[in-house]
Amino acid sequence: MSLRSIASLAIALLLGLIAVVIVRNYLTVRNGTGPSTASAALTPVVVAALPIDRGAELKAPMLKVVGYPSGAVPAGAFKTVAEVAAANGATPRLALRAMAANEPLMADKVSGSGGKANLSVTLTPGMRAVSIRSDDVSGVAGFVLPGDRVDILLTRSVGSGPTQTSITQVLAENSLVVGIDQLSDTTTEKPAVAKAVTIEVTPEQAQAISLAHAIGSISLSLRQVSDHDPVAHKLTTVAELGGPRPALVAHARPRVRKAAPMVMQVRVTRGVDTTGYPLGGS
Repeated sequence: MSLRSIASLAIALLLGLIAVVIVRNYLTVRNGTGPSTASAALTPVVVAALPIDRGAELKAPMLKVVGYPSGAVPAGAFKTVAEVAAANGATPRLALRAMAANEPLMADKVSGSGGKANLSVTLTPGMRAVSIRSDDVSGVAGFVLPGDRVDILLTRSVGSGPTQTSITQVLAENSLVVGIDQLSDTTTEKPAVAKAVTIEVTPEQAQAISLAHAIGSISLSLRQVSDHDPVAHKLTTVAELGGPRPALVAHARPRVRKAAPMVMQVRVTRGVDTTGYPLGGS
């Protein structure tokens, strides 16, 4: 190959490379994905620099700031480490739940500024926490754990006398379990029979549950993790179980004896003696 041919080929390759670079830069600027555009569209978000245990004090070395696309910033995220970590001897925030490395810190995952890791700060606004007495039966053999959802059932007697019977009704459904005994860690996996289960309910449901403790027996029904459907049948009676009605068993109708027929008589008194003579008789 001649020197002229080699030179022509080299020039053609150089011009092709320059054309590719120019077209690529043009498309990058047109689509808004260039380095300057990308950096301008990022928002600082505080994330965990390492795994953080529940209840740990949040300090600056445990945190870092990364850039998030502005349209993908989690709600309640912090922008600076100073908003989270304690400074100048202030009481630090606490982690309300365990967090993995690079997980964004959000307001519902940490306590308030200088706050404590109380159960009250984890409740949904407008909701209440009530405790229900529990044992190995009413507490589903200890398989009810923080983070689960349950239906709350009340079994009680209604009516009086011959009409007295028993019913089971749904007091609250799809309610969040926020604690068992004094444990509120949602990462707990080991079943445990608890003496009390704390549930998140509405104020009206809290009143109903408080009254139910005095009039009947409360039990829990554990839901499947993805089941959020409403309960279709909210009241069950003894008659629906197929048994005889209590009123018919305990209070059978008494047998009535027939009265003896009356006999008409004529009574005759002679001195101190009285004798009866039936009419029509001899």
